[in-house]
Amino acid sequence: MRSLVIFDLDGTLLNTIADLGAAANHTMAVMGYPQHSPLSYPAMVGNGVAMLIERALPDEARTPEIRERALEIFRQYYDEHLADNTVPYPGIALLLDELTARGVRVAVASNKYESAVKRLVGKFFPEIEWAAVCGNVDGVPVKPDPSIVFRVLTECPTPKDEVLYVGDSGVDMETARRACVDSVGVTWGFRSAAELRSHYAWKIVSEPDAILETVTEN
Repeated sequence: MRSLVIFDLDGTLLNTIADLGAAANHTMAVMGYPQHSPLSYPAMVGNGVAMLIERALPDEARTPEIRERALEIFRQYYDEHLADNTVPYPGIALLLDELTARGVRVAVASNKYESAVKRLVGKFFPEIEWAAVCGNVDGVPVKPDPSIVFRVLTECPTPKDEVLYVGDSGVDMETARRACVDSVGVTWGFRSAAELRSHYAWKIVSEPDAILETVTEN
């Protein structure tokens, strides 16, 4: 029985891709650079907003000064529009309700900057009592560095064999591996089952109910 489930946010709990893509394209437009097809953004996210901006910029524009300006524009826009089209994935709200009803603690560990993480979690899951809600903060490396998992475990001390980490990308699976906790890859997010397998997901699921089954396995 697992007593703590740590969830990635984007592509796992929430479908945020339309708002992330819109913010990135707004940034490119303001700075006079080409915009990208919405279909290209699932492959560009997952390593934090700074890396999303890096990938969206043309090669010749990837200087420290331009990246810093682009990141400022992105955050200003995204802070105003982060929930325009974002929705929870089907079944997620029920999963969280059932986990907490069974006494399983839940947490969020995201590469998105923390103020946005907290706003989104508070907006879409206001009734859930979270053990920890963690996003990227200055001076701390992004996933797959396991620092954010260790931060969750500091806020919510739990034996690692009672922890399950749930995410939609190879970055998430590698994060779990480096933190020495079991991982569950979900196929409804931004990356493929093949990517999850190639990064040694402990289990791969296609429905939220399957996470509940995994958590309650002896």
